[in-house]
Amino acid sequence: MRRTRIAHALGTVTGCAGLVLVGTLIGSPGLRATDDDHSSSDAARIERGLQIAPVHLTYAAHNRKLVGLGSYIVNAAGECNGCHSAGPMTQFTAGHNPFFGQPEQVNTATYLAGGRDFGTLSAPPSPHIVSRNLTPDKSGLPEGGATFAEFYQTIRHGLDHDRAHPNCSATVTTNCFPHGPGLPPFNGDLLQIMPWPAYREWTDHDLQAVYEYLKAIPCVQTPSEAVAGVHACF
Repeated sequence: MRRTRIAHALGTVTGCAGLVLVGTLIGSPGLRATDDDHSSSDAARIERGLQIAPVHLTYAAHNRKLVGLGSYIVNAAGECNGCHSAGPMTQFTAGHNPFFGQPEQVNTATYLAGGRDFGTLSAPPSPHIVSRNLTPDKSGLPEGGATFAEFYQTIRHGLDHDRAHPNCSATVTTNCFPHGPGLPPFNGDLLQIMPWPAYREWTDHDLQAVYEYLKAIPCVQTPSEAVAGVHACF
């Protein structure tokens, strides 16, 4: 996650069911609780998660349960794509927006690729809060290269490893949070808007499942990222 990026700052987690094919990805870190410890209680959510995944998934056979559970959390419980797409009008393909009474189909071209602008939280030079791209890059890791340790710290403690919206200082005067009397005491080390205070209550097993799911989805490089030369898929 520590890399040069466009000034994204969300603060840094259906129509057609995705076809699940078994492939290979980088091995996952060890779990704090074994997959078998959860298999019976998670079975229904795992199968449902695999059914509703809107994109093609690639994962190793031994990660099927984690990926399925992660899909359920991301797509059914967390509804992460609602914020981590470019906005309501890009979340669904044209003519397939369920809010308009149309048959639902997620826009796979923008799925979890970020870009939604939530505006500013304070007076200028407060940065615009823009949702991050959660898809893997050419490294195969989510969020453009985040390790599980970084992902864990982000969700559990709200840490922004990109430092995309720091507090203003003598040397940082733009795209930063101003401070002073009458201004909110923003902490530029923490993600803003991103509901990590709620998501941090996920179990370690849930966090591992979400991470493995994000590894299993396709890479998406947005047009602005292509121009900036970041989040390359190959």
